[in-house]
Amino acid sequence: MIEILCNDRLGKKVRVKCNPDDTVGDLKKLIAAQTGTRAEKIVLKKWYTVYKDHITLEDYEIHDGMNLEMYYQ
Repeated sequence: MIEILCNDRLGKKVRVKCNPDDTVGDLKKLIAAQTGTRAEKIVLKKWYTVYKDHITLEDYEIHDGMNLEMYYQ
């Protein structure tokens, strides 16, 4: 299990525990359950990299304790 911190820069920080072999889409569903926002509306970024839903966290080299930027579309 790894823990990922997502910050939307509007005052909302979310800590999510998930597995490294989960996809980014699975991570968005966990974030949506905690924030009350629909998963389709969440966009996860790190710098200028936009994470796609079908790729796993391992493939993106997202590790325990990593911070991601959360945007809404």
